[in-house]
Amino acid sequence: QVQLVESGGGLVQAGGSLRLSCAASGSIFSINVMGWYRQAPGKQRELVALITSSGSTNYADSVKDRFTISRDNAKNTVYLQMNSLKPDDTAVYYCNADGVRLTTMVLLKSSWGQGTQVTVSS
Repeated sequence: QVQLVESGGGLVQAGGSLRLSCAASGSIFSINVMGWYRQAPGKQRELVALITSSGSTNYADSVKDRFTISRDNAKNTVYLQMNSLKPDDTAVYYCNADGVRLTTMVLLKSSWGQGTQVTVSS
């Protein structure tokens, strides 16, 4: 009912930058919270950053002052600007949409994208 498609991942050297995008599609009326999570090999998936429909944000301590999350509500799209990347940022990055209200007024709890690989070389 809702599809999330990430883009923008890739290989970058330490200190470099990448910008991830995630577009939600479907019969969407509104999305409460959109966010980015990541999962490195052998580790659990962890929160990177969240943003509400009103623009409030929350970041993991490990990415504060380096990453910036933003969204375009009209396009149902969330972005993650990643600067000063470190090898420890290497992971698959997943987009999440929480509290998606469809045009039928059905409320979906949580939807995930397929993930995009970010690799930071030292």
